[in-house]
Amino acid sequence: MAVFYLLLFVAFPICHSSFTLNRAWKEWRIKHEKVYENKTEVSFRRALWEKNLEQIWRHNQEVASGKHSFTLGLNHLADMTADEVNDKLNGLRPEKLNAVRNVTLKNFSDLNIPQTVDWRKKGLVSSVQNQGMCGSCWAFSSVGALEGQMSKRTGVLVQLSPQNLVDCSVMDGNHGCKGGYISKSYSYIIRNQGVDSEQFYPYEHKVRLTNGICRYSVKGKAGHCSSFHILPRGDENILASVVANVGPVAVAVNAMLPSFHLYKGGVYNDPKCNPNLINHAVLVVGYGTDKGEDYWLVKNSWGASWGEGGFIRIARNKKNACGIATFAVYPTI
Repeated sequence: MAVFYLLLFVAFPICHSSFTLNRAWKEWRIKHEKVYENKTEVSFRRALWEKNLEQIWRHNQEVASGKHSFTLGLNHLADMTADEVNDKLNGLRPEKLNAVRNVTLKNFSDLNIPQTVDWRKKGLVSSVQNQGMCGSCWAFSSVGALEGQMSKRTGVLVQLSPQNLVDCSVMDGNHGCKGGYISKSYSYIIRNQGVDSEQFYPYEHKVRLTNGICRYSVKGKAGHCSSFHILPRGDENILASVVANVGPVAVAVNAMLPSFHLYKGGVYNDPKCNPNLINHAVLVVGYGTDKGEDYWLVKNSWGASWGEGGFIRIARNKKNACGIATFAVYPTI
């Protein structure tokens, strides 16, 4: 498969309807288990796939000339429009900061900020999951930050249940697969006095109720929190300090652009990425510098085949690139 993809990217301008293109389309569908309802949808998705492929090829040609610091690639979203991705996957709802800001936030401005942090190496970051066609990013981001705090406290990393939040936090203002809030996720966990483990309450890519009642059980409880803290808007220095001294932090980003959807690797720094238009929740698990480019190390919930094994490096110290520090939250237990 790799050989055909290589030929495809090298010769794309001259093989638009060639055997190589057809073979690559077939293998891509098999790899990502794509099944379509009818021939009309096959034609529609194939056309979108080719359009995205051309964008990927042109972008990566410009990478070679030094115009971009990141590459694009064919992933499971390559047969979708940007609007479809934003509608189905980017379910973070805008927070009313004045209503949820925690005034007890401690002063992090004078704390040590090392040059590099990667909490994956310290056992505070669980494996990458795939939220599927469900706008539940807010749930993955929220439990991700709490997993880190629980691991710091207990010395054991236990994956917590996003589905628990999807099913059970409606009373707190969340909307399941139709979107939700990081702050309201923690409000639910505080009110409920816990959240189940992923193993006990597995993710199902959808809202599922049993007789109209969520399936949380204290028997599966693996996490809890007593409060949450929202960082100052747009302050990357404070965010770095909290990441370094506390652990992974739930954040909101602008994930609206096709370049984000098709991100493959490198330091993501698209000048079109408006920091004021945040719509997707992710998890900052560290930061560092690569070839002179400062970056945030971010865990996404679009599966391990997206980006760098499910992670993206977003430009750091670039005027709040993609809104990475616009809304950042961490829980305390």
